[in-house]
Amino acid sequence: MAEGHVPLLGCIWLADIKGDWQGRFMALPAAAGGRLAVTHCCCDYPKVSDLNRRRETWEDARKTFRRKWSSEFGDWPKTETEHWPGHHIFDLAHGGAPLAPDNVIPVPPGVHRVINSAYPACYDVAGKWRAVGPERPYVD
Repeated sequence: MAEGHVPLLGCIWLADIKGDWQGRFMALPAAAGGRLAVTHCCCDYPKVSDLNRRRETWEDARKTFRRKWSSEFGDWPKTETEHWPGHHIFDLAHGGAPLAPDNVIPVPPGVHRVINSAYPACYDVAGKWRAVGPERPYVD
């Protein structure tokens, strides 16, 4: 371990966002696309002492955050009765920024519960997230 660096404990693959576009460019048919893997690598970060303040910051600004996000990406997803939760990629308990635009993604409520239940294993020294993943994660 190098001085000033914390050991890597493993990585979690949170989302695979695929974007495709078809249209016209300079009057010619055009198509483009790409993929974005959203991952979080857990390191031996200590738990923060101001977790409640971080959660309150998120709660107080959540509607404004969603509005700003929606202006760039379209409406924040929701079920018939509620908005999807915003998941903090670098979790608040270990120092993640509550309102950083690149730290929050919308996820369906059931998926959010699964992700949150998996996070503690990522920070476990003997956790399963240290194993190497599949050689080709994109098989479609």
